[in-house]
Amino acid sequence: MTKPSRNPDRPAILGGTPVRPEGPPDWPLDDPAVHEALERCAADGTWGKYHGPYCDRLVDALKEMHGCDHARLCSSGTVAVELALRGLKVGPGDEVVLAAYDFKGNFANVLAVGAIPVLVDVRPDNWQFDADQLQDALSEKTKAILVSHLHGGIVDMPWVHEIARRSNLPVIEDACQMPGARVHGEIAGRWGDASVLSFGGSKLLTAGRGGALLTHEPELLQRVRLYSHRGNEAYPLSELQAAILLPQVEALSVRNQKRAENVVLLRELLGEDSGLTMFRNPSPTECSAPLLSLKKGISHDPRPVRNEFRTTITQPGYYKLGFQYDPAAFAGLSRDDFAAAMRAEGIALDPGFRALHLIHGKRRFRTVGDLPVATDADAGVLTLHHPVLLEDAAAMRQIAAAVAKMRAFAGELSSARPS
Repeated sequence: MTKPSRNPDRPAILGGTPVRPEGPPDWPLDDPAVHEALERCAADGTWGKYHGPYCDRLVDALKEMHGCDHARLCSSGTVAVELALRGLKVGPGDEVVLAAYDFKGNFANVLAVGAIPVLVDVRPDNWQFDADQLQDALSEKTKAILVSHLHGGIVDMPWVHEIARRSNLPVIEDACQMPGARVHGEIAGRWGDASVLSFGGSKLLTAGRGGALLTHEPELLQRVRLYSHRGNEAYPLSELQAAILLPQVEALSVRNQKRAENVVLLRELLGEDSGLTMFRNPSPTECSAPLLSLKKGISHDPRPVRNEFRTTITQPGYYKLGFQYDPAAFAGLSRDDFAAAMRAEGIALDPGFRALHLIHGKRRFRTVGDLPVATDADAGVLTLHHPVLLEDAAAMRQIAAAVAKMRAFAGELSSARPS
């Protein structure tokens, strides 16, 4: 008896044919410019040297790209955040404000320097740090504000910057997911007193591992130097890593534009009622509530907030493309089961981060309110991994077709509870 052929109309997880049998694209890219850099390092021996030309060239490229005075390379974006905190003299008993939905390494870094994380809720439209709640998070113990741009969403940096300026507090801007993005007229990473990049193996700029700390403050950089140099560099980026990052920095703007174009196309293909809502970034005119009366003895100032940044371009970056998942559109199918079914179709769609207040003991942090939106984000974020966004329109149609397949068979998927 012959085995019946697969029905291409059914989800692959129910025995159908995947829309993308080859699976998601690999990363890093097979990049001829990276191959050339590797061959050059092998030929001149810099692959095994402590010091060579490539780290210095990468520092110069990052400084030019971000318009900053100083760039320090290090072993990871996570280390870069810790170095930023130490460079700002954040220590035991201090408080650092960050979003309740954020990368858990940022929370861990605050604890690592002995400080206390203070968690604020996220915006309901894009699940990013809610700047309108920042003022209520401040206390006499506040030493820094740490914000991350995540999953194609951006933080309202003009408002964060203004509150921080009036309160005499430094801002650490985590741009690890958004190298080269534009945030209200500035490149991501330029808003912070200290800003960080990541060169991890899955990142848009990748060297397998690595990161960078950017700043205009020479005193901050000197503290980082003193902490990091222990007869040798404690958190190094190698010459080989720097060499392969240089051509990627050169190609970043073109690749970011390609990703952005595909995001626009995918939004059109999905439509308004797909059950997946892309993060919505507010336009410059929508950002920031009216100025609040500021604490810490700073009087209310009715002047507008950084209006010069309100009319300039914002273009997010897409290391992960974030969606708000609506289980009601899929017959109650859980977010995690939906993601598993999409991965079976060959689409690299995964749940997002866990919300920080739900995975850490309550004695380790304090909160501003009950964090209901961050709780929703914990259960509802889906992220599309970026490599497919460098492919053609046919790939975007595959993603939309897979989502449509999930809608058509939502009841059966929900009943089957695939693992």
